[in-house]
Order: sequence, then structure tokens, then C-alpha cells
Amino acid sequence: MTSHSTGYRQPGVAQGLTIVLTGFLPIIAIVSMFPAVPALIAHFSDDPSAATKVPAMVSAPGLSIAILALFAGLMVDKFGRRPLLLISTALYGVVGVAPMFLDSLDHIFASRLLLGVAEAAILTTVNTLIGDYWDESGRRRWLSIQGVLGPFFGSAVIFTSGYLTAMSWNSVFLIYTVGFLVFFAMLAFIYEPESDDTARKMLGIGAEASTPFPWKGVSLFGLVTLMGGILYYVFIINGGIVWQELGVSDPAEIGRLTTIPSMFVIVGALIFWGTGRFGPRIQLTVFLLLLGTGLAVIGMADDWKGMVAGMALQQTGAGMAVPALIAWAQSYLPFEHRGRGMGVWTSAFFFGQFISPLLVSAARASAGSMQGAFVIAGVVGIGIAIITWFIVTPRQPQAAEA
Repeated sequence: MTSHSTGYRQPGVAQGLTIVLTGFLPIIAIVSMFPAVPALIAHFSDDPSAATKVPAMVSAPGLSIAILALFAGLMVDKFGRRPLLLISTALYGVVGVAPMFLDSLDHIFASRLLLGVAEAAILTTVNTLIGDYWDESGRRRWLSIQGVLGPFFGSAVIFTSGYLTAMSWNSVFLIYTVGFLVFFAMLAFIYEPESDDTARKMLGIGAEASTPFPWKGVSLFGLVTLMGGILYYVFIINGGIVWQELGVSDPAEIGRLTTIPSMFVIVGALIFWGTGRFGPRIQLTVFLLLLGTGLAVIGMADDWKGMVAGMALQQTGAGMAVPALIAWAQSYLPFEHRGRGMGVWTSAFFFGQFISPLLVSAARASAGSMQGAFVIAGVVGIGIAIITWFIVTPRQPQAAEA
């Protein structure tokens, strides 16, 4: 059985692909902006703080997500999955495109904060629906598909945003019209799932009317997700500085050298799929070991060859990170608490994104170089992997199916 209790409807490829595409909307919000940063800084050169405000504007949605995802989770459980997903996706499209019609950096910054509000609801609801629609095997399948498709979507977004930026300083914001396309896909394919209790009754299985909120499990996966989020963004945010320390500063050269190791994200997604039968303890430990070891190797690299080797390990771990953490979190959450629980997960992961550069900056100051900071991050990651092995049970009961 690969689907959950969804009344008379069973989720299929249309629902799976729509959820996968929806899950990429928040990624587009970050990835699409990097090619446009120089153009935005140049356009707002009259503002003396533009060089600081523009990068902060790029990452502003992450702060909104970290703060508001928990509240989005409460709304998911109270008002339903489909209505919140439709409203938040429509808002994503509107506020995402809004900077096309704004010529104030402060107003654009405000629109990006609103974009984060929409993303908090989108991420929380999509991750909740993964648990609603499918059982453990189905979740693992669609999370793996998401991980395999991710690098290709990311490359397409970077290519498209670069082309749009060449047209004008604000044309890059047209890429957010994809939100409207996803909205119509949701209207056609996404439906409100039945509760787990309803399905059990349909199947003739007795079940209690409600279950207490699993605070212990949520606290555990929230803490590990926070640590994973911090480590996940170490390379994404600071990798370019390491290349500079190794004497490679030409963007074209960096792009050429990182092409192959960046594709190891797909290897990570496949490892996640292949290790599913071993349970969360194995998956979490493996991804943290790969991530930590990769960061440490990057930190100790003497040339581009060592950097590429470290990236291959780090990207493999990164490919496992999100699906492993989500699948593990889902196993603790029954239907009535799934939205709130995934709100905790989303807040923890994006709070990790927010504080990661702060911690890396502190480590860099202590070590004297960014590579030194990567070694510290790598050692910490390996340590967390060892601790995780002892604090995570080999396989806990599936809350959604028990």
C-alpha cells in the first residue's frame, strides 16, 4: 500500500508532481536572486547601504519562514490543507512579481518579507500533505524524486534568472509568475485528505478519537533539524569564499569545477531511497557524517582537487539531508498534529539557515580563515552524527499508520 487514507481518492502521479513542483517555490525565491544581486546593487547605487540591503533582501524570506512556520502549522491543522495552500501560493505569485512595479529598495525588502510569509505556509502545508497522502514507502519515493529533480530545477532557474537579469534590473522577478501556474495545477489536482481516523473507520480498524501532541519526538527532530540546517547552509553561503582562499576567483572557472561535484546531490537522494529500509537512525547518521566529512575535507584542501573531493562528499550528504529529516519527522506525527509538527520542522530548518552564517563568521574569526571555519563545522557535524546514532531509535512506530 503506497497511499494513505484519502477517502475515495488515492493520490497518483498528478498529485505527486504537483507537490514536488510546489516544494520548489521557496527554493526559486533564493536561487533566482543570486544572478541579479550585482544588477540590483548597481540600480540602487544612490542608496549608500545598498551593498548590505540587497543581500539581506535576498535572504529575508528565510527569516519570515523561521518565525511564522509554526503558526502556519497551527492554521493547517485548524483550517485544512488545500485552502491554505491555494491562498499562500496565490500570495507567492502576487508579492513575488510585485518588485517589477516597485522602485524603492525598502518596499522591495517588505515584499520579500511577505514572500516569506507565503513560503512558510507553502512549505509547511506541502510537507504535511506528503504525510497525509502517502505511507512511509510512498513518502520515501516522492521525497527521492524531489531530490533527484532538484539539481535540474536549480540549474534551470539559474539559467532563466540570468537571462531575465540581462533584460533589465527587475525582470528577474518575472520568474515568480511560475507561482500562478502551480496555483492552477493545485486547483486541478490537490484535494483535502481525509483524517487518519476516517480511513481507519473505512478499513474497519479501531482507533482512538485523538492522540496527545508528541512533544518528545517533535523536540528531538526539531533539535536535529536545527543542527542539520546550520550545517546544510555552511557551503551554500560560504563556499565561494573558500574558492577565493584557494586562489580560484574566476566565476567561469568556479562554475566549471563545481559542475560535477554539485550533481552528487542526486547520489544523496538515491542513497536516501536505497537506505529507507534501514530506518531513520542509519539515514540521519550517514547524511551527517557525509556532510561533516565533506566540510572538513574542503577546509583542509590545498588545491581545487581537494575542494572538488570535499564537495562531492558534502553534496552527497546535502542530497540526503532534507528528505531524511522530513521522512523522520513525519513518522512521529498523526494527522491531527501533522501541520503543527511540520511547522516546527520548517521553523527549525530555516532558523538554521538564518544563524548558520553568524556561527560560521564566529568560527572564521576564531580560526583565522574560512577554511578553518569549515574544518570546525566539519568536526561539529561528525560529532552530531555520532550523538544522533545514540539518541535516535533504529525504527520508531509510524504515527500515521499505527
